[in-house]
Amino acid sequence: MYLIGESLEGEGAELAHIDLMIGDKNGPVGMAFANAASQLSAGHTPLLAVVRPNLLTKPATLIIPKVTLKKESQVNAIFGAVQAAVAKAVADSLEEGVFGNVDIEDIVILASAFLHPDATDYNRIYRYNYGATKQAIERAFNKFPDKKTLLHEKDRASHAVMGFKVQRLWNPPYLQVAMDLVDMQSVERVLTEVPKNDHVLIEAGTPLIKQFGLNVIGEIRKIRPDAFIIADLKTLDTGNLEARMAANASADAVVVSGLAPVSTIEKFVREARKTGIYSVIDMLNVEKPAELIKGLAKVGAVPDIVEMHRAIDAEGSDYNWGEIPAIKKAGGSKLLVATAGGIRQHVVKEALKQGADILVVGRAITASKNIKNAAEGFLEELNSEEIDQFRIMTDF
Repeated sequence: MYLIGESLEGEGAELAHIDLMIGDKNGPVGMAFANAASQLSAGHTPLLAVVRPNLLTKPATLIIPKVTLKKESQVNAIFGAVQAAVAKAVADSLEEGVFGNVDIEDIVILASAFLHPDATDYNRIYRYNYGATKQAIERAFNKFPDKKTLLHEKDRASHAVMGFKVQRLWNPPYLQVAMDLVDMQSVERVLTEVPKNDHVLIEAGTPLIKQFGLNVIGEIRKIRPDAFIIADLKTLDTGNLEARMAANASADAVVVSGLAPVSTIEKFVREARKTGIYSVIDMLNVEKPAELIKGLAKVGAVPDIVEMHRAIDAEGSDYNWGEIPAIKKAGGSKLLVATAGGIRQHVVKEALKQGADILVVGRAITASKNIKNAAEGFLEELNSEEIDQFRIMTDF
């Protein structure tokens, strides 16, 4: 047996995080148990979980502090509330049948426990660690999460401790606000007035980046820390370098020109994948976008988003979404298609009908006298609900 479980419970300094392993005494977990109990480390002294002095819990459980114990209050909390909570959670799990028919004398548990140096409320410390331990044990035996749950949750989830949310594009359609601006006052006005919404993406347009450099991404983050930000570089050469530069600047997506050499696009897409950001290919002036995507598919370098782009100077001609079905067929089911160039509210429904996943809107919002109302008008046309904001990390 070699099972792994994890759980986070609570809030504030008393928050509890338990990582645990359950396994046979004669296996790798048992060996790790013996080594940890016999090879002590300053500030991380392991301790057996006891319900009370002289009453060891079963299966035998070793608690290992994750955070270096430097203060007397931390030591008291680990050897008091945390120790009691973990021991009781193991014993209650045994009583409730979580261990099934497993012989509790044949297995051991290694429980790694987080205790913040500022945690002072022993009642909360006990309750949070008890809940986290019980849930971690149950998850270990259920082999949680299964593949389906993991893939469903990975782009919806936000990490409670990280302090900000990394948005992923799992629920189209989206409104992409393109800031092709050249002064920061206008940028600040747009970022302040565009409503916060799961379906709003922020584009640092090519003129904006040319004016201020990629450092402007950081300035955008100061105002909209949770925003999904696209760096519209329209890369034509050094694909891997420019993709990495955008990622280092904290962009969520970066744009390469479809006119770039295929080798450049391929390196660009692969570098974006390495850094965990979206790759976007702008099809401005590309004669056969679907054929280009087919070629990229053959070398395993299909971008995440294809942008069908009508140039500002070409506005007045037909909208550029005729090849969307062919592009999606060539790129696969996960490919998103954006349409850009003179998009107005009255064409939103038609663009969605043609298969667009992202509506890129610039001056219709950024040059509006009432930016908030203009953006809300487009969002209303999209008719997409936000993620349930009351959904919590333990909901699945």
